[in-house]
Amino acid sequence: MSETTHDGTVALGTPVSPDDGLTSAQLADRYGLTVSGARPSLVEYVRQLWDRRHFILAFSRAKLTAQYSQAKLGQLWQVATPLLNAAVYFFIFGLILKADRGMSRDVYIPFLVTGVFVFTFTQSSVMAGVRAISGNLGLVRALHFPRASLPISFSLQQLQQLMFSMIVLFAVAIGFGSIPDLSWLLIVPVLVLQFLFNTGLALIMARAGAKTPDLAQLMPFVMRTWMYASGVMFSIPIMLEDKPRWVADILQVNPASIYMDLMRFALIEDYSAANLPDHVWALAGGWALLLAVGGFVYFWKAEERYGRG
Repeated sequence: MSETTHDGTVALGTPVSPDDGLTSAQLADRYGLTVSGARPSLVEYVRQLWDRRHFILAFSRAKLTAQYSQAKLGQLWQVATPLLNAAVYFFIFGLILKADRGMSRDVYIPFLVTGVFVFTFTQSSVMAGVRAISGNLGLVRALHFPRASLPISFSLQQLQQLMFSMIVLFAVAIGFGSIPDLSWLLIVPVLVLQFLFNTGLALIMARAGAKTPDLAQLMPFVMRTWMYASGVMFSIPIMLEDKPRWVADILQVNPASIYMDLMRFALIEDYSAANLPDHVWALAGGWALLLAVGGFVYFWKAEERYGRG
């Protein structure tokens, strides 16, 4: 653009830019720009996670190896810790408080050990989930990847740790008279369902812990209360037989109790189906589906906020 001045010379004006008057959003759309770290669609998010499945597996293995790298007994602590817990609970609840009522010693000891191992799987997944984002802010801020990789990886780490513990659990069950049979095959679907439940719960706690890091200090008290209410050390129906039936029914349908009872039913020969709540497999599947899907969507909705602020 040009114009003639009073002395007859021609002055050149500033050309009008085609971007003048456009908003930031319009400019971004014009040049194909996207918000850094913006949340992808749910389908795209699942695809990104699948593309990083090797990272998730490798990260969980590395965390598992590093967990006891400074201890002289190393990976043996994966088994020794829950076994020591079981020994303490047996001394307090089995010998002193007589929480083994209604069960012989050959049933109660594998009953207790199974409960401790299975509940520890959920407890460890929850505690790892709380710190999944807040405890790895350096990684979250340095690299671009779907943040759900972290809580999923931590849940997978706890599953691998439980698999080591299962060897001891099998030995305890056999040592107290349970002979391996077809019911032991039920262990596989029980572990799959519990893993899905744990992962969903870890995703929920990861989002909550990312916003409120102090939650990590509160969760041990919550998990301890949950453990005592789930029948880890005693049979809920027998211990509460003098209470209203609905109290025992509520405690038995809580997911921690369901997965423990299903594992006990699969492993312990004299632990019959009479000890299980009605529709137990439907409840186990329902809890797994509800937490896995709900937890994943809940975590995904805050994807763009992790590691900021």
